Amino acid sequence: MSVDTTTLLAILAMAVVTYFTRIAGLLVADRLALTGRAKAAFDAIPPAVLVAVIAPTALTTGWAEAIAAAITAFVAFRLPLLATVAVGVASVVLLRNFF
Repeated sequence: MSVDTTTLLAILAMAVVTYFTRIAGLLVADRLALTGRAKAAFDAIPPAVLVAVIAPTALTTGWAEAIAAAITAFVAFRLPLLATVAVGVASVVLLRNFF
């Protein structure tokens, strides 16, 4: 097996850019003074990411996953993120036994 140098360099460059993008987010977010709409937008990021992960599964699988996604979305407005994930996992496990 041989490794193409250009391909290896492209993979390494993508890894470095991805790493620095994530680190820059952590460094910059601490220095922002968020108020009003900007604070609301940043507070909406975790639920938005959760919905982006759940939505494809809910729309492409069976009734158990769709109902569990609805339960999770409802709970996301009332509980912290970790509790929301736990409720979502528990509900899909329980509902798969019925559907």
